[in-house]
Amino acid sequence: MLQFKSDYMRRITDDTGIFQHTKFGVPDRSKGYTTDDNARALIAAVLLYSNNKDSVTLELIHTYISFIHHAQNTDGNFRNFMDYNRSFIEESGSEDCQGRTLWALGFALSHSTSLPDNLLNTCRYLINQALPHIDALGSPRAGAYAIIGLSYLIETPNALTYSFPYLHTSNTSEEKAFLPRAFIIDLIENMATRLHNQYTRNKGNDWNWFEDSLTYGNSMLPWALLKAFRISGNVNLKKTAKESLDFLSSKTFSNEGYYKPIGSHGWLLRNGVAAPYDEQPIEACEMLLACKEAAIVLQDPAYQKQATLCYEWYTGNNSIQTSLIDPQTGACYDGIHSIGLNLNQGSESIISLSIAHSVMHHE
Repeated sequence: MLQFKSDYMRRITDDTGIFQHTKFGVPDRSKGYTTDDNARALIAAVLLYSNNKDSVTLELIHTYISFIHHAQNTDGNFRNFMDYNRSFIEESGSEDCQGRTLWALGFALSHSTSLPDNLLNTCRYLINQALPHIDALGSPRAGAYAIIGLSYLIETPNALTYSFPYLHTSNTSEEKAFLPRAFIIDLIENMATRLHNQYTRNKGNDWNWFEDSLTYGNSMLPWALLKAFRISGNVNLKKTAKESLDFLSSKTFSNEGYYKPIGSHGWLLRNGVAAPYDEQPIEACEMLLACKEAAIVLQDPAYQKQATLCYEWYTGNNSIQTSLIDPQTGACYDGIHSIGLNLNQGSESIISLSIAHSVMHHE
């Protein structure tokens, strides 16, 4: 079994945040930082901390939440790209950035028994500030990320209210207006219904998908519908989630018994052939998470087996039968090219491996 090393993520994180890219295993300062990566790093660090409770990982969590706080504009949207001089180089990040950040913040709140109250309160504040913009997200993936984050929020007891350890009353007017539960549930259901309707309009002729192509982050769409089903009980969401996830599986699990994500150099167009390369670590991680959810919601152990294959993609059960893990550092290579491994070891890759490992080995 893989002996997972968790210190590489710390090595490519400074007091600002986690670096976006590396040259091999050395942070590439010229590429700076992104909120996307710091949000995903927050998920990985929360999982690590829930298992080991060490002070180094808690410090990482502080750093990543601080980065996200700094990224939020006064209107509630999040900026994404920051240069090495700690200056954001855009007024607002992509819709995917908004959704991914909500996913991370909601996920952190789902571990409320592990984290200090001041960190949890910051996550609550950031989500509350972002809420007015969520319904306007037009990107299906951005909406899916947001649905997942908000679903974690709704599913977790006491996640919606500030923690005041020394305050004996909890009925202040500020709290009554803060993270309104009914509003958030409606938001989840409305966004999930839009996603379901998009699927219904687009599927047909053996193409059970939301769009005319399979690109990046595909598994987030059925995963979001599974999360929304657990909250709303709408069986149409469950049916669409299963159909679309099974279709995605048919395109990404090989007959030889390994996971092969859709290649990023061309994707898979309707009635076309999937691009074989590049295979990205984040795809294996997100598909693993979707399959884990499906195994629970659909009560089918076959999805758990698929999740295992996604994890094994990192360790060598893949199209080139080669491990993506650097045995010296524990870092994860940036993907599989047509000529072999991409030997750079950026933040997205180690974050994806770390999340996948934590989910598969510490439940």
